[in-house]
Amino acid sequence: MANTIPPGLLLDFYGRGLFPMAVDGELRLYSPDPRGILPLGGFRIPHGSRKVVRDPAWEIRIDTAFAETVLGCAGRRETWIDATIFESYLELHRTGHAHSVEVWREGELAGGLYGVRIGGAFFGESMFSREPGASKAALARLVPLLKSGGFLLLDTQWATPHLRNFGAVEIPRAEYLELLEAACAAPAVWNAAPAGVAAPAPRAVVSAQ
Repeated sequence: MANTIPPGLLLDFYGRGLFPMAVDGELRLYSPDPRGILPLGGFRIPHGSRKVVRDPAWEIRIDTAFAETVLGCAGRRETWIDATIFESYLELHRTGHAHSVEVWREGELAGGLYGVRIGGAFFGESMFSREPGASKAALARLVPLLKSGGFLLLDTQWATPHLRNFGAVEIPRAEYLELLEAACAAPAVWNAAPAGVAAPAPRAVVSAQ
């Protein structure tokens, strides 16, 4: 069993604008300047992505396969998600502060994203796709979920070219910290399913190898 970062300490990091990554065999804390965010009111789906995002064959689920989603994000040649990160966020999920948006196709996990929640702030950690467009579909579900729940901040850490296509921007760290303080203090609701739709039964937890 890997060592873990206690949930309270992880939440303290995020509340101060920090997040951990495993780099070269050690955990490091980051606080980028400038900081990437995706303004919820500025979210857009690029024209070229609309068809794949709205594919009716996608099935969107919330928090039914958190561990599998994190492992999917870690399944690449270079990753900052090691066993300690995996176990730490799995424990944070058990406390109700980490969540996944999953995209399924024909009963198989095709992609998704996961992140951390404090008050009205959601910190996007990572996303992945096993089928083209799956992570885009997850993001397109996350944003209205956050808006309907009263969230104020969607933190993307960095504004990559891919995320900029969806409306992500960079702001100075000082400005980010002001937004962060207000968002963390705001009441917000994480909706596990749209109104009137029952949430799917949880799936079995997958352990890191």
